Amino acid sequence: MDICKGSLVYSRAGRDKGGLFLVLSAEENYAYIADGNTRKVSAPKRKNIRHLNKTNTVLNMDFDNISDSQVRKALEKF
Repeated sequence: MDICKGSLVYSRAGRDKGGLFLVLSAEENYAYIADGNTRKVSAPKRKNIRHLNKTNTVLNMDFDNISDSQVRKALEKF
């Protein structure tokens, strides 16, 4: 699966099933996701990429200085 930093994904398993998230970083089998509300940028959720549905949208953001409000505003458009 080709999930990269900045991708918008939907959760398909777990308590957050159906939620829209932004990928903050990605490893081989895991992605760290946040939505700015329940999952903050300071404590992202580590999720197996098999439990995520990728969208065709990738956001270009400054991930070094990203805030929860920026993530909420970005996800609000979708």
